[in-house]
Amino acid sequence: DQKYRRMAYDIFSAFEKHCKSDYGYSAISDVRDEIPRHKDEQESFWLAETLKYLYLTLAPRSTLNLDEWVLNTEAQPLPSWK
Repeated sequence: DQKYRRMAYDIFSAFEKHCKSDYGYSAISDVRDEIPRHKDEQESFWLAETLKYLYLTLAPRSTLNLDEWVLNTEAQPLPSWK
C-alpha cells in the first residue's frame, strides 16, 4: 500500500534530518524538542530492526514472499509452517 511507503519515507527523512551524525545515526534526548540533541550513541536496534522494516516497507513486494516467511519482532525472517 502506497500510504505505508509514504509513511516509511517520511520516517526515514526525519531520521536523516534529526538523527544523522558523522559516523551513523544518533539516538536523541527528547523527540518533543524542536531541535533534538544527539545522545552520542546509536541504539542497537537501529540496524537490526528499524532499517530492516523500513527496507521491507519500501522494497518491491517480491523481495520477501510473506506466504512463505514470517518476521519476528526483531525483523528476522523465519520460514512459515504449513
